[in-house]
Amino acid sequence: MQTIVTCGPSQTPDDIDIPALRARYRQERDKRLRPEGGDQYAKAADGLKEFAEVDPHTPPQAREPIAPEIDVAIIGGGFSGLMAGVRLKQQGVTDFRIIDAAGDFGGVWYWNRYPGIQCDNESYCYFPLLEEVGYVPKSRFSDGTEIQEHCRRIGTHFDLYGNTLFGTSVSSMQWDDGLQRWRIGTNHGDDVRARFVIMCVGSTNKPKLPGIPGITDFKGHSFHSARWDYDYTGGSWEDPTLDKLADKRVAVIGTGASAIQIVPFVGKYAKKLLVFQRTPSSVDRRGNVPTDPDWAANLGPGWQQERQRNFHQWSFEFLPPGKVAEDAICDFWTEINRNMATRLEAIGEELPLEQILAMREEEDYRVMERLRRRIASIVTDPATAESLKPYYRMGCKRPCSNDTYLETFNLPNVKLIDVSDCQGVERITEKGIVANGVEYEVDCIIYASGFEVTTKLDRRLGIEPYAGRDGLSLYDHWRDGLKTFHGMTSHGFPNHFYTGFTQAGAGGNITAMYDQQVSHIAWIVKEALARGAAVIEPTREAQEGWVRTIHETAVDISDFLLECTPGYWNGEGGGAGADEERRKKLKFIFGEPYGPGFYAFDTLLQEWRDEGSMAGLELTPPVAANDAAEPESVA
Repeated sequence: MQTIVTCGPSQTPDDIDIPALRARYRQERDKRLRPEGGDQYAKAADGLKEFAEVDPHTPPQAREPIAPEIDVAIIGGGFSGLMAGVRLKQQGVTDFRIIDAAGDFGGVWYWNRYPGIQCDNESYCYFPLLEEVGYVPKSRFSDGTEIQEHCRRIGTHFDLYGNTLFGTSVSSMQWDDGLQRWRIGTNHGDDVRARFVIMCVGSTNKPKLPGIPGITDFKGHSFHSARWDYDYTGGSWEDPTLDKLADKRVAVIGTGASAIQIVPFVGKYAKKLLVFQRTPSSVDRRGNVPTDPDWAANLGPGWQQERQRNFHQWSFEFLPPGKVAEDAICDFWTEINRNMATRLEAIGEELPLEQILAMREEEDYRVMERLRRRIASIVTDPATAESLKPYYRMGCKRPCSNDTYLETFNLPNVKLIDVSDCQGVERITEKGIVANGVEYEVDCIIYASGFEVTTKLDRRLGIEPYAGRDGLSLYDHWRDGLKTFHGMTSHGFPNHFYTGFTQAGAGGNITAMYDQQVSHIAWIVKEALARGAAVIEPTREAQEGWVRTIHETAVDISDFLLECTPGYWNGEGGGAGADEERRKKLKFIFGEPYGPGFYAFDTLLQEWRDEGSMAGLELTPPVAANDAAEPESVA
């Protein structure tokens, strides 16, 4: 079968020395490995709470504690929590509450309001529920204001605001066997008693801070990019004219996806900008364009799911021989597979999978070399250009795109400080930052250091106790590895469901992945209520069987992750040490995904639902009223 490519391959260099590059990649990796691994980051607690827990957008509102009894508690009001509410309502389940610490819907898109914020995934795929609410994004890549507006649109369209407790942080969660409910304590002293809990906390729910000595000693102004301070910088989310920085010396620590978008704005307005970089990002052209109104007007039913499937196929899957596909996305996410498809088409015969994977690795090296040469063609100072070049495989760090980031380093007031040789910034002082033995005095430090994606679960959630049947801690249950049934529920945790990167299908588009999960969970909750079950829980055998399936079908990418430069995509590379020691500590950002793939997992779930027996789940009727134990408060 012919593979059809509508936008053609990119022009990548073929005069590259792959063995030499492979050695350079390893050299760059080794000098960034740190023995602490993920523990190198400071916890945003105690003296650092203002970096993560203060809400600069909505003043906190005091209220009296409540103790409602409800069918479902949804923890989190980002896209996954919103979709959980929508899918529950569509299943006829309306007695639920969404609980979120923020003052409105949006999750990471509520907190992140830094200047220049955009999503670098195509909006037509990333925005969920577009057909359901009758909306098409304004441009191919949407900014944060439009994304948060869409979150509010979903909340309004499906009447979710009345079901939501904003400004409410969950502090404890414990299963009460006598009540056959979860007891949820909050920062308001609430004792929410929910029959079911759906965890929709996302992977970017808590800002991450570098564990730099002296971080609390700085006497100037500082904040995390997810808590942007426009009172200090000037401007606003809607108008990022940072005019108050005209007399300020500013440092940005970090060069990941957030910094790529922030740096051009700070560089434009600040008196002086110092960018501290440990590992450069790959930065391609974005080329954002407004949505074609004629294209939008002619979209047929099912267009978004079809486009999401296309994006997943071209960005996330390998293309085996004979697959019919057409790249409808045609951006930097799909470039490698698009180039591969062209090469396979030119060969005109089926090749063994091993040869295809070798060709794909070669194409990866070519694309990354194209990006490195792009940097050299834009950044005028050769030393700065060299420091900005990424030496690792494309899948090792989140690829970025921006049309002004690299150009910003040509400004006379902007300087890149490469700290890769000393494994990061050495320390923070009262006056500034010490790196490479030099103290740089600054007025403001902006931590563009990302989120706690692969740090320890108890640290990311901050819920204690978080216990199921017989006081079993979820943190202990998962300490030595995930144990789930279909990636969404675990034995010992009745009526408890989890969304995210666990042992489920991993997709190229996270909102499609969340929708797959919450749709399945909503169906289970509906069925449990319809069948009169008070408790639903996977059997130990079902859980063990699913874990075995995950391991037996797994695609082993540990060699790839070992070679990657350390970052949150591989759990900071497993720390320093010998490869085999690090291999045991690697954490893949996508968890332990179902090996056959995202849409194969979708088929598996659909067939399980169609079969109707809810195999693997044990349903328990309500306890008699006189058998119920008097609950103890856990608030």
